[in-house]
Amino acid sequence: QVQLVESGGGSVQPGGSLTLSCAPSGRPFSISDLYCMGWFRQAPGKEREGVAAIYTSDDGYYADSVKGRFTISRDKAENTLYLQMNSLKPEDTAMYYCAAAERGGSCKHGIGLDHWGKGTLVTISS
Repeated sequence: QVQLVESGGGSVQPGGSLTLSCAPSGRPFSISDLYCMGWFRQAPGKEREGVAAIYTSDDGYYADSVKGRFTISRDKAENTLYLQMNSLKPEDTAMYYCAAAERGGSCKHGIGLDHWGKGTLVTISS
């Protein structure tokens, strides 16, 4: 069984930065073998939304609300997915989740994904 474990959440002021990390745990598992990986977030009282995704082809996706501020990347040597978040806004406050698909599915919409993490909380407040 593979679990995805997120880390790096916290509380920062508006305009600040955070870097989230996501790494697999459990049985040996390489993110290089994955079809896609993505970051999602869910704020209190709101639906989950896709924030950013990266595919085997290295094609990426960003929600309009984070374009130019967030960067998704993966370090295959470290076997870790990252989300660099800059110029954070109060509306970025949410629980952030990492997810992955092994063969297919949409890491943009969160459909048909095989693995999900339990989330890391990001709070942006002055």
